[in-house]
Amino acid sequence: MSPTPAPKPSVLFVCVHNAGRSQMAAGFLRELAGGSIEVRSAGSAPAETINPVAVDAMRELGIDITRNSPTLLDTDTVRTSDVVITMGCGDTCPIFPGKRYEDWVLDDPAGQGLDSVRRIRDEIRTRVEALIVDLAPDAGTKSTEPTITSTPITEAAAND
Repeated sequence: MSPTPAPKPSVLFVCVHNAGRSQMAAGFLRELAGGSIEVRSAGSAPAETINPVAVDAMRELGIDITRNSPTLLDTDTVRTSDVVITMGCGDTCPIFPGKRYEDWVLDDPAGQGLDSVRRIRDEIRTRVEALIVDLAPDAGTKSTEPTITSTPITEAAAND
C-alpha cells in the first residue's frame, strides 16, 4: 500500500480590489507551480473588472488572466487557506490562528502605465518563485521567459 500523498498547500492572495497585484500573483502561481499548489485570490473591496494593464503585462509572458474576475474576500476563504498573502489590504484581512501570513509591500498598479506595471509584475514573479520553492520544492518552476530555439545548419542546407 502506497502512502497517501500530502494535500496540496493552498495560497490566498489578497489585495484591495483583486484587480491587479493579487490577480498577477495568482496567475504566476497557477502557471509556475504546475498544479502542485491550490491558488485563490480575493479583494476586500473588489473592482468590477481586472486591470487591463495587468492583463497586458501578464499576456507578454504568455499568461492569460482574462477569464479571472475580482472576488470578495470572505472568512471561509481565509480559514481554508494555508498561506494568506496580503498586498496592501491593511487590517481588512481576518486573522486565524495557525495560518501563515505574509504582507508583500508592492506598488498598486491601478492607474499606472505598462512600464510601471511590468516592474510590479516582475517583483511579484520573483516572490512567487520563492514561495513555490518554499511550499512545493519538487514542483520546480516553469519558465515564462520567451524561448529561442535554433536549428543547426547542416552541410547540405548550407550548400543550397
